[in-house]
Amino acid sequence: MLELKSLLMASFLLMWGYFLTPISIKLSGRFGILDQPSPRKGHSQPVPRGAGLVVWMGYLLWSLLFVPDGREFAFLATGASMVFFVGYLDDMSPLKPKIRLFVHLLAASLVVIPLHLSPLLSLVYLLWIAGCTNAYNLIDGMNGLSLSMAMLALFAVGCADGSLNLILPLIALCLGILPWNFPKAHTFLGDGGVYLLGFVVSTMMMWSVEPSMSPNVVKIAVTLILLGGVPVADTLTTIVRRLIAGKSPFSPDRGHVHHRLLDRGFSEGKVLVILIFAQGFLLWCGFSISLST
Repeated sequence: MLELKSLLMASFLLMWGYFLTPISIKLSGRFGILDQPSPRKGHSQPVPRGAGLVVWMGYLLWSLLFVPDGREFAFLATGASMVFFVGYLDDMSPLKPKIRLFVHLLAASLVVIPLHLSPLLSLVYLLWIAGCTNAYNLIDGMNGLSLSMAMLALFAVGCADGSLNLILPLIALCLGILPWNFPKAHTFLGDGGVYLLGFVVSTMMMWSVEPSMSPNVVKIAVTLILLGGVPVADTLTTIVRRLIAGKSPFSPDRGHVHHRLLDRGFSEGKVLVILIFAQGFLLWCGFSISLST
């Protein structure tokens, strides 16, 4: 049952996201933090990338005012801020992929090492969190997609482990920003915003399933891929497809699942509905496996 405290915090962060995003749009335009058009992208005019700052600040308020005391949430906030800032810097001036990956792995280590797992299992979780963080960035090629994937994943975590009262304000924060990103993109989250979403989602999923997972590393890896949902499935498929074609796995193209559906004539609204159902199905499969072990 939802608690009054959770509903009040959710209402506050919903309004925070909705009313502060227009301010971030103006500031991004003023300081030139814009996403420029390109053949791979769906917009023909520069779009401000300011919503990520609203996500980060709202997330910090959630961490400071709402979460229970404990080092794990301090580590999560520190790691989330690290991936946000490296993404925000990359938005303003592109960084080398190795630098971004190093920061993502370092941030992931902050939430994995305190669990005192075996070296092999720690490595699996490190790679999964860093991979999921990047996967949310790669899937962020259509209005409303990354926010929708994150909201559904957080809702699934809350229902699976009974933490919905804790997670609901984060879902409300994303929901407050969504009208500024879908159906028309008045703003984008930018790399910083989507990195933060991917990091927080993957970490909270790890906390949710790790106590019930068996020591079978293969089963854990399969479960984590399913729990990664559409972003991770699409990223893995894209990497394999590019390698088979003899291309670099990091080379950009219009081969992501949302691009393919759009190119087949589906509207953005229909593509979003299709991928939401796909995300829900993958999350259901992943949690079914993890909770049955």
